Amino acid sequence: MSEKLKVGIGGLGAIGLTLARAIADGTLPDLTLGAVSARDAEKAKGNLAAIGAEAPIVPLESLAETCDIVVECAPASVFETIARPAIETGRIFVPVSIGALLNHMDLVDRAKDTGARLVLPTGALIGLDAVRAAAEGEIESVTLETRKPPLGLAGAPYLVENDISVERLNEAKKVFEGNAREAAKGFPANVNVAAALSLAGVGPERTSVEIWADPDVTRNTHTIRVEADSARFTMTIENIPTEENPKTGKITALSVIATLRRLTAPLTAGT
Repeated sequence: MSEKLKVGIGGLGAIGLTLARAIADGTLPDLTLGAVSARDAEKAKGNLAAIGAEAPIVPLESLAETCDIVVECAPASVFETIARPAIETGRIFVPVSIGALLNHMDLVDRAKDTGARLVLPTGALIGLDAVRAAAEGEIESVTLETRKPPLGLAGAPYLVENDISVERLNEAKKVFEGNAREAAKGFPANVNVAAALSLAGVGPERTSVEIWADPDVTRNTHTIRVEADSARFTMTIENIPTEENPKTGKITALSVIATLRRLTAPLTAGT
């Protein structure tokens, strides 16, 4: 490529900082760090310096002004602040808070007019390529079962609103059963995987989700079960949580890195 694409990162937590490091150290050689945004600018400067990276620190809504690719890895509450300018300016938008996208699907229609692209990472899930392929035929059912250590679910809005405790559990406890849209709303920091699965397959209303608080698991575990006219498959992934945030698996940041690599690679594998 004659000129490297500039990446703007909204949110410099565990995912954002891992991505910034990958760009700075040459892991993604066709990309350069254009700008970052963080709540604490001074802390962000220190974190960037520690990994040998340099970039302007700008407000969330300004990332799209100078960057070709905008990556959202911030709290879901500021999703639209990052997303809408990226779509309006025709950028490539890579969201991590995919659950929040379900409440802003008008952005997809707007992207058709502005030339923007929404590229969704697989994140902490597995097998979205198979689900996408099956969706070209007829899918009868898609179910996602998520099991997490209780600490990884603590504080979720659905648990708080329904007065569901996950403390001092001696056995697995089902804390939610519903569709992907409901799951994304009730567990915005936990089940972006449900939203990603639903958008790859049969939509949020037809994607069934179970969430379990399980004291016997040490890894965030997701199992997909699909019944389709082309195939029947079950896939399970056990993700190692990050040290900084037990709600987030280490593979999530790596999935974003892989997504960005795919944007510039001369060869890609998978549907």
